[in-house]
Amino acid sequence: MFYTTFISVRPVKTLISAFRVHLSAVLSLREFRDLPFVVFCFNFPFHLRSRRFSKMSSTASQSVQSVHDFTVKDARGEDVDLSVYKGKVLLIVNVASQCGLTNSNYTEMSQLYEKYKDKGLEILAFPCNQFGGEEPGSNEEIVEFACTRFKAEYPIFDKVDVNGQNAAPIYKFLKSSKGGLFGDSIKWNFSKFLVDKEGRVVDRYAPTTSPLSIEKDINKLLETS
Repeated sequence: MFYTTFISVRPVKTLISAFRVHLSAVLSLREFRDLPFVVFCFNFPFHLRSRRFSKMSSTASQSVQSVHDFTVKDARGEDVDLSVYKGKVLLIVNVASQCGLTNSNYTEMSQLYEKYKDKGLEILAFPCNQFGGEEPGSNEEIVEFACTRFKAEYPIFDKVDVNGQNAAPIYKFLKSSKGGLFGDSIKWNFSKFLVDKEGRVVDRYAPTTSPLSIEKDINKLLETS
């Protein structure tokens, strides 16, 4: 019987959960490049691995969608059809007002938006209170905070869950389209997804990845016709 080796850079509990998601969920290294890690090695029968991943990949391929297919709520509770962003490059971020990453991320997001909004970039901010309770305010308070303190001109949407059974459909899609290294769950505030003009998720970035550091990736998508 053939065996194949999996190398984990996360705790055992996280590794186990990784095998409940499809293969694409373990291919992105970006999300963990800034985080400390511990290595664990495990051997699994090759035929079991192949059968399970083949089935998962087949299921994923049958559910291919676009970000433009979704409707979300804005901060006032009004429906927003994301098809209005066709032809735009999107940076989708789960934000929080009381996080250690708040100042740097909001500041750089505003800088990016100011520089590229007229070239086709849109930043979609989704408040979330699932990480340390660091977004406790109302939608009105969140918008006032972002717009007053950081001059945010990009849209800020209704507060959502990004993990768990009550996760917003748009986030279920984002995570299934571009999973993390070991599991597709959002790890903390300010995780980032980059979406092309056709609504396809092309990259995912860790909370610790600064918005300005992905400017080259944004530019590349903006330059495509």
